[in-house]
Amino acid sequence: MALNPSVFRTRSLTAAVFVIVMLTGLLWNPLSFFILFSVIHFGCWTEYRKIIVLIDKEYAKVSALHRYSVPVAGWCMMLYCLRADFTVSGFPLFEVGKWGCLLFLLLMVAGETIQLRSMSIRNILHSAFGLVYISMPLAMLVWLRAIYYHGPIFFSDRMPVLIIIGSIWINDTMAYIVGSLIGRTRLSAISPKKTWEGTIGGILLAVGVMWLLGRSLQNEPAVGLFPPSTWISVAAIASIVGTFGDLFESKLKRMAGVKDSGQILPGHGGFLDRFDSLLVATPFAWAYLVWIAGLGS
Repeated sequence: MALNPSVFRTRSLTAAVFVIVMLTGLLWNPLSFFILFSVIHFGCWTEYRKIIVLIDKEYAKVSALHRYSVPVAGWCMMLYCLRADFTVSGFPLFEVGKWGCLLFLLLMVAGETIQLRSMSIRNILHSAFGLVYISMPLAMLVWLRAIYYHGPIFFSDRMPVLIIIGSIWINDTMAYIVGSLIGRTRLSAISPKKTWEGTIGGILLAVGVMWLLGRSLQNEPAVGLFPPSTWISVAAIASIVGTFGDLFESKLKRMAGVKDSGQILPGHGGFLDRFDSLLVATPFAWAYLVWIAGLGS
């Protein structure tokens, strides 16, 4: 796959703006972080619903109550993961998330029953999968951001999410460049532009760069909480599993007969196109950080 200078310029400009917006939301404060991922959450849900409707026309028949209750229930999952440290006038937001999630899931079922006189299991499953595919990973990122919010070391609360997202960004960028320059062997028929050379190069470079960053910054207090082995492991998990996330979203688009999930990012597509790797990689990276690395214990 030859490197197209015009496409590369468009992608680079869009990526630069995207990175500025993302870093502002990621680094500024907990509110900017939550707002950023709330926008991503509802953007992904909007595109997911459009894709599923193209795959299964029956999903277009869901009631308005069902249609809007499901993403709000997913957003309440994110609220729940803010933990007890985040309050409004002394009231913990995670309580709003807990009861709001239950309420809107009940409203979804009620809307389905009222409109169709009986529940469509297929439609319920489509929505349930959206909660697992989109809402749960983003809720996990909110949890990772909140776990060290009142920790003794400044900036440590940003590090887990930054390591995951940084690994995916480096992998995606390096896979595109390496694949464009030397890629010859197609990785999968699902995504014809992906090559084995680009995929392997992206993974190796992501692991290498993150290892160098983790090692060189170990004297920084916030970074010292996460040894180089954690950086390497998360980078490997995010890069490898993230590639499957990319392929999975490509499969959904192929089934729906669309090239991109949306058009919000010129040269990159929509929300799902941009965050497909993150959505699938996050649960695995979260499991490693929490169950093996002992994050938050």
